[in-house]
Amino acid sequence: MRRIEVFDTTLRDGAQGEGISFSLRDKLALTEVLDELGVAFIEAGNPGSNPKDLGFFREVKKLRLRNASLCAFGSTRKKNAAARDDTNLQSILAAETPVAVIFGKSSRLHVKNVLKASLEENLAMIEESVAFLREAGREVIYDAEHFFDGWKEDAAYALQTLRAAAGAGAGRLVLCDTNGGSFPGEIEKGVTAALNSIRSGNGAMTAPVFGIHAHNDMGLAAACSLAALEAGAVHVQGTLTGAGERCGNTCLSALIPSLELKLNARCLPAGNLARITELTRKAAEISNITLAGGLPYIGASAFAHKAGMHADAIIKTSVSFEHIDPSLVGNGRHFLISEMGGRSAIAERLRHLFPGITKDDPVIARLSRRLKELEAEGWQFEGADASFEILARKLAGNHESFFSILTYRVASEYHAGTAALPSPAENAGHAPSLLRYPANAWVKVLAGAECEIAAAEGDGPVNALDQALRRALARFFPLLQEVRLDDYKVRVIDSNSDTAAKVRVLIESTDGRAAWTTVGVSTDVIDASRQALVDSIEYKLFMAARAENERNAD
Repeated sequence: MRRIEVFDTTLRDGAQGEGISFSLRDKLALTEVLDELGVAFIEAGNPGSNPKDLGFFREVKKLRLRNASLCAFGSTRKKNAAARDDTNLQSILAAETPVAVIFGKSSRLHVKNVLKASLEENLAMIEESVAFLREAGREVIYDAEHFFDGWKEDAAYALQTLRAAAGAGAGRLVLCDTNGGSFPGEIEKGVTAALNSIRSGNGAMTAPVFGIHAHNDMGLAAACSLAALEAGAVHVQGTLTGAGERCGNTCLSALIPSLELKLNARCLPAGNLARITELTRKAAEISNITLAGGLPYIGASAFAHKAGMHADAIIKTSVSFEHIDPSLVGNGRHFLISEMGGRSAIAERLRHLFPGITKDDPVIARLSRRLKELEAEGWQFEGADASFEILARKLAGNHESFFSILTYRVASEYHAGTAALPSPAENAGHAPSLLRYPANAWVKVLAGAECEIAAAEGDGPVNALDQALRRALARFFPLLQEVRLDDYKVRVIDSNSDTAAKVRVLIESTDGRAAWTTVGVSTDVIDASRQALVDSIEYKLFMAARAENERNAD
């Protein structure tokens, strides 16, 4: 089994992604997640760049990392200066990490036009910086920035920069496709050339480990990383979620399973691959980013099946439409409920509600017909599992309605402000500003034989209706206090109908332990929201009742 070193740069390169801003607490939490997964190296940031990273390197010493080595990042020394006097290199040492990562220029264009240094001075900068860190007792990873661009411009000079780093004692040479503009075939040729160059001129020295750092500007980061590994590299850099500057970095949560499950490589400690879905989602939550549903291996849609024939085949033989067992990466199979789904998929989806049910059950036939009718009207259940379960229980004749809304009223009030308006002369030609007032809702509900009336204000009509409904139900169902709306989406179904178009509302609710999604459809967005709100509350009450029954049965 071939060993591949995994180097995660979420805290450094990932932090450069648009919309990502890590607090000190975020960085410490991500460090623990990455170490728990079992990556070999965590690139923690540039201690010389900002106070936050300096604070991080002080605080991270309190963590007990079991698997990963922390790395401080920086550049080679400045031109025409001594390495010992370089503040950036001194900051790397002050971080007191066992590993130092420094980058240097591999491209003549960058040396001349960016550094504005001679080619000889750039080689000296690389060699002296690596030697200085090695003399201070640090393990050194050298990132050959823009290596593949430099190799295409002047292969001899690009390879000379690698020899300078290796000769000074760098234990790892990482070839960077910094612009993300290379094809896998070019990566393979460049890695092969670099390996041959270092090995042929290495003499008695221990040959350094070769690595790859790819960016996803052409959507080829994973393919380029694989090409490098197949050419002889054994160290791969990326970020767990794929986040990074511009189009991102190699997505390690997609690459690692491919290496372990397809190429018989060992990237993580034994058994840890089964946690990669859980920990990647945790990393995304800390990073405040939404993972694409179609992300390979760990995405919510990675093992989702919609077509009826596919679902039927999966139930009979999982390998018919799944390239791996989802449990190997800690993910799960999911059957999407729609008019395209067959009876087998519907039956499989309902087994936890109706144990032993088969696709030939009359309930499945009725539900299949009703799904097709509702989807023709604009309903969609593939993203609203809670509403689907409620519909199934109703058609099976075992649904208990905990309450009903007898009547409700919602109003949104807008008022033209006068106090802050300029004089008529100053306001000539301008419409008065609108001052927005909270919406309010009034609702009358029936729970059992009792009625309750409540009113509430809210930030918008849906929020007001939600607050009024909860207030009315509070004395009957106190547990609803722990439920809140987590997400709210509206989609116009038929835009050709203009303002009379139907809308579909999806509401995601949570009680802090579980999350569920419900749907409503109407030409009235408030009524569509009311439908989804009622389903959300009904689902919570049903789940609580079922849990209570199970406890009593035990």
